[in-house]
Amino acid sequence: MQGPARCSFFKALLWALALVALLQLLYLSLLSGLHGRQQRSRYSELFGGRRGEAPGRPSEQQKEQLKRALASGGRLDASGQYRIYTDMLGPPERAGRAPDLVLATHTSLSNLHQLQELVGRWQGPVSVALFAPGPAEVRLATLMLYALGALCGPVRQLVSAHLVCHSGDLASFPELEDRAEFARLKACGDVFAKLARAGAGRRNYALGANASYPNNLLRNVARGAATGHYTLVLDVDMLPSEGLREAFLALTATLGAEGPPGVFVVPAFEIRHTRRLPGAKAELLQLYQVGEIRPFYEELCPRCQAPTNYSRWLNLPPGSSLNIAYTVEWRDPWEPFYISANSVPPYDERFKQYGFNRISQACELHVAGYSFSVLNNAFLVHKGFKVPSEFHAQKDAENQRNKMLFRQFKQELKLKYPGSPRRC
Repeated sequence: MQGPARCSFFKALLWALALVALLQLLYLSLLSGLHGRQQRSRYSELFGGRRGEAPGRPSEQQKEQLKRALASGGRLDASGQYRIYTDMLGPPERAGRAPDLVLATHTSLSNLHQLQELVGRWQGPVSVALFAPGPAEVRLATLMLYALGALCGPVRQLVSAHLVCHSGDLASFPELEDRAEFARLKACGDVFAKLARAGAGRRNYALGANASYPNNLLRNVARGAATGHYTLVLDVDMLPSEGLREAFLALTATLGAEGPPGVFVVPAFEIRHTRRLPGAKAELLQLYQVGEIRPFYEELCPRCQAPTNYSRWLNLPPGSSLNIAYTVEWRDPWEPFYISANSVPPYDERFKQYGFNRISQACELHVAGYSFSVLNNAFLVHKGFKVPSEFHAQKDAENQRNKMLFRQFKQELKLKYPGSPRRC
């Protein structure tokens, strides 16, 4: 090979090698960039974030809020037995008026799917306290709350969510390996459907041998988000009548602040079949006439709701506006559901599981001088008839333990309110 030809060959070879090296560098650069993007988005990918969303989409906002809530490590309750993480989703996006009426509720994972219908009916601020009795449940609860915040607009707009677990359990941010389990969650309905499947067949309070459901602690935690507002505390498997929040706020505008403190009783009912839940009193009366509706706890404990005076309430014609129908005196063992200012005494957190947890709080209101005014058009409906066969095996034993605690509680009230002539 002649000199000029050999020189041209080596030049071509050098150019080819340089091109290969350049392509390798470009490939490595692209690979590094892809890896970086994968790392930066690994949390937002947990729940299959939507394509085309702008920076700062709700899932990213919820991620940052959740990280802040968890970084605090929560706080311990007064007994030191439970750890409380508040505002897991941050403050609701839709700011309420002041004062507003906040619906405060509580649940375990098995009933969290009920939140969807409750939020849809209420259309206002909701505060929910979620109990997770073990490490696996704490992890799942954290994941599901994140999913609800990221994919459910109504939850993000209206709900304050709080997690309660045992003091020895710590909640942590979802890990990348959780992605496979939740890859199919693309929309809000998917999250609630998964929660409904997870809760199918489970009974209330049946949490295992070493776990007790701290219902009164949960009620207080949920109420804690309603400072400065009115609250309606109810169980997550109940629905209020339509328009109750707006009608009550209109009522309060007409009431003066004079007179003794009082609460506003909302009569509670049970419905046999949940496919048709009444929204207005006229519809409830029709269902009552055909036996689809009955007073709450009519079969289990008629005395527990008797002072509500259902016959009187049912005979009142539906009114055009919400008003006080009549006032009744509390008597043992009445446990009404009611609307109140958030300044009422807290629930006694020593009561757990089944029995006397709401009666004790109503008893204290009575001793403290509160009046009980029944509202004319408002009502609550529990999904399904309450029957003995639906309860867990330990119900009677738990009721007996709490009965002994209630006797002690009543003696303590005499010391707490020495000037009160009222007794339970």
